[in-house]
Amino acid sequence: MRRIEWPLHLVIRTVVGVVAAGVLAVAGVVAWNWWQESRATCHEDVVRRGPHEECVGVTAGGHVFDEHLADVQKLIAEENARVEAEGDEHPYVSVAYLTSFTLTDDDSNSEDSVRHELEGAYLAQYRHNQGDLSASPKIRLLVANTGSSSTQWEYAVDRLLELRDGPDRLVAVAGLGPSTERNLAALKKLSDNDVATVASIMTATDIKGIDGFVRVAPTNVDEARAGAAYLKREGFRTAAIVQDDARSNLYAATLAQAFREEYPDGKHRLVGDSLSYDSSVSDAWEGELRYIPGHLCEEKPEAVYFAGRGRHLAHFLNALANRSSCKDRTFTVLTGDDTTNLTPQQLADAARTGVQVYYTGLAHQDMYRKNPQAVSKLSAGHFLPGGQMDEWFPDDPRYDGQDIMGHDAVLTAAKGVEMASKWQGQDKVTGPSVARMFHQMSGAQQVAGASGFLSFKKNGDPRDKAVPILRLTPSGRSVLADVSAATGEPARED
Repeated sequence: MRRIEWPLHLVIRTVVGVVAAGVLAVAGVVAWNWWQESRATCHEDVVRRGPHEECVGVTAGGHVFDEHLADVQKLIAEENARVEAEGDEHPYVSVAYLTSFTLTDDDSNSEDSVRHELEGAYLAQYRHNQGDLSASPKIRLLVANTGSSSTQWEYAVDRLLELRDGPDRLVAVAGLGPSTERNLAALKKLSDNDVATVASIMTATDIKGIDGFVRVAPTNVDEARAGAAYLKREGFRTAAIVQDDARSNLYAATLAQAFREEYPDGKHRLVGDSLSYDSSVSDAWEGELRYIPGHLCEEKPEAVYFAGRGRHLAHFLNALANRSSCKDRTFTVLTGDDTTNLTPQQLADAARTGVQVYYTGLAHQDMYRKNPQAVSKLSAGHFLPGGQMDEWFPDDPRYDGQDIMGHDAVLTAAKGVEMASKWQGQDKVTGPSVARMFHQMSGAQQVAGASGFLSFKKNGDPRDKAVPILRLTPSGRSVLADVSAATGEPARED
């Protein structure tokens, strides 16, 4: 057999290639194992649980629940570390921000909305600790994840309750997510264990009888009253209600009931029976929404009140735009604040349906410009172009007002901490003492919120809270159409 002699440079290249391939293969295995291990490992009081294997629990900064939260959680971790390092000189207490930070398609909130809430929460922490509202004791802000659809709420709440005593001194929990049965259960358990609670976006009207609870969002009655009054002022004489019948959707049920009570009078009436769908029946609700436009064509309402989540609204608007009958008819839809949970792309898609859409929001950065008497100038300035939020998060367009709600919720908790310390002393502030202060927040002690000045009724609802009426433009942007108080009347300039 003839012997083949390879040139030396080819031999060397081949050997190097084989070795390199082996190294890369080993490195790939190591990297894969590391990635798998990192997925299985959570930090601090955080564990992987549930059907989606999410990291749930409580962190002061050591664990980032999702990549899109990295920037804001880094700022919170740095501020917490500073507060802890100066703890001997400046006493502190802990306040947690609790909601679903790891989301799936089952959630009504979007990644944008929960990130914006947390960004606003950080602003409130910063203002209280070292900013323009500097006060004592300082706030250590914990981030608590209940998992998608709050399926792991009990684990997160139990971890929080372990932090009431000792150096952590948890006294209040803010946030708490949308109005669902699970979030209401979490709220009740915190209350039963002497933790003050401040809900940021809960609007369901029938949240009652919970000690130490307040909310900074207007209730569904407030929203329905403001929305009904706006439709009447704009000359809409008839309306139909489209409602989600899902039992767990407290938001939809109370919104529909409130509008049903507020809209009809001698000159305005509801037409037909309430048209409904059930979002809890996953294989049916989209089909139900496609049949509703046919009923609306028969009833001929001048306006449609949609009592459902934002993600369902997008499907309803699409069905309305592609209806097979009464194509020459124009429709105006009014809905509630969950529309703010739609992403910019979803809003743009909704705008392209050609249906005129209004919704009662929770907050909007233009509220101060529209009515400077209804909103704190000092707080609003941080959210306006060129303000502190633009400086910290320049690449994150905060279009939904959720940052304002997260801010006002933590600012309320911080105000309660400050007031309780003046009564008890900085080293004796407790959950019950903070909760008692919520009902002293009136007059000179009201909370100077960016969503409106805040004082609270005995049941925890905000008193005469400003409600923005927003209009969806053809470009998918939401613009402020009006600012109404909870009375349904436009907020006054005087």
